[in-house]
Amino acid sequence: MSTINITTDAGTKIYSLSKITKQYNQKKKIVTALDEVDLEIQAGEMIAIQGPTGGGKSTLLQMLGLLDRPTSGQLLIEGRNAAEISAGDLGTLRAEKIGFVFQNYNLIPTLNAIDNVETALVPLGIEASERRARALGALESVGLADRANHLPTELSGGQQQRVAIARALVKNPDVILADEPTGNLDEKTRDEIVNLLETLNREKGITLIIVTHDSQVAKRAKTLLRIEGGKLTRKK
Repeated sequence: MSTINITTDAGTKIYSLSKITKQYNQKKKIVTALDEVDLEIQAGEMIAIQGPTGGGKSTLLQMLGLLDRPTSGQLLIEGRNAAEISAGDLGTLRAEKIGFVFQNYNLIPTLNAIDNVETALVPLGIEASERRARALGALESVGLADRANHLPTELSGGQQQRVAIARALVKNPDVILADEPTGNLDEKTRDEIVNLLETLNREKGITLIIVTHDSQVAKRAKTLLRIEGGKLTRKK
């Protein structure tokens, strides 16, 4: 299978995956979640990944997020071989470079919005006063500065997802990985969230990779990939 090259004017390669395979043992049976995936992603792209449930979408996102290691194959991030990076350094790289947005928001229910956003900065050793200022700035950028002191239960689903995006954004990441970010939202709120993600991609140059079942979301991306049975293809 030929490598899927995704290039932009920015020209900086973020990811290079070569023959990435991921297998799991499940009830004495080997399940192949990724099957010799080849993929190159340049900075500044907006990519959507679609495919059936169990096809490998979330596993691929975990690989890109440095949350899991492949069974075989090579993954380079900004030219560095992930297999040669210690677990501690991978954690630091993830904390500094990659923002995550999930379908279920993953906010801490006992913390208000600004404190939830600040949690992304704690691993970076940033002083409390700077954390607070940056968290407020991130909330402002997603239109929620006036909800900074509200708990998640006091926010709508769309507002909670904006807090989650602010949490991803606050560390100034190179990449945002979004796993079904609009799955729990109505159509109007979905469009607002996708518009916000598009703006971050366009104006800040953040590489945006979205896993989605929603074809209305997927068609907004410049590049559409499909993964099924662990095999990755580029949709025309």
